[in-house]
Amino acid sequence: MSAHETNRSLRDAAAIEPAGPGRYVVEISDDYTILGKPNGGYLQCVLANAALAAASAEGSDHVHVTAITTNYVGAPSVGRAELLTDVRRVGRSVSFVHVVLAQEGAVLCEALTTLGSIRESASYDTSTRHSRTSRRSISVFRRTIVEEIKLMQVVDFRLDPSSAAWLAGGVSQKGEVRGWLRLDDGASQWDAWSLLFASDGIAAGDVSPRILGWVPTLQLTSYVHAIPTGEWLRARQWCTIINDGRVEEHAELFDATDALVASSSQLALVRFPANER
Repeated sequence: MSAHETNRSLRDAAAIEPAGPGRYVVEISDDYTILGKPNGGYLQCVLANAALAAASAEGSDHVHVTAITTNYVGAPSVGRAELLTDVRRVGRSVSFVHVVLAQEGAVLCEALTTLGSIRESASYDTSTRHSRTSRRSISVFRRTIVEEIKLMQVVDFRLDPSSAAWLAGGVSQKGEVRGWLRLDDGASQWDAWSLLFASDGIAAGDVSPRILGWVPTLQLTSYVHAIPTGEWLRARQWCTIINDGRVEEHAELFDATDALVASSSQLALVRFPANER
């Protein structure tokens, strides 16, 4: 394994260091950016690390972030950032921690996290299983890597052809992406923690050819339901509404056993050409 592969590990990129009571620091990695801006799911992994560390310091034995809602007040820059934590409650079955990410005194992200310990598989699940298209028969999204989208160097995408028309400049009008994704960071396998990254690690969807530039997330909520099995996650992300420059999206992630292991919803800003507004 090369030094570059080691350095771009998600674990390394999201690692935090203590800097005082309730305070931590992180070096935001360039490897997890889109057009120079850190991916929202990656930032959730950073915030989750701070929440788990702060809760542990106050006696919590919870090892998983089972839910997190993050407001992206501004876009952090690559480089050093500070994390400020406020443990709201440490309980037997659940703990709550508020985390703020700041640079140069400005709050750029804040999250309310719910901590627990995942032990059992789902007993009730009404999620919609999409068609199980073979990975070998679908597009390899990573072949379209561009320099400005560093994120695509650490995630291997395989897209269902029915939701990949935009790769050829087309639009299916479904506003949906189906396919598979695998961590390709040189070190990691999917686990409960990295699902927080995967929940925002899917391509934007069939509306993407009409969107101009970066799509900044305003709010992202991710739920972790189970510890994933296997190297690949099967994903479905769909758009429910685009209105007044905002898009609402939802995602479901399934593991090798076809279990729903994570889901998310987000609100983001979008820009379209003037003649499509």
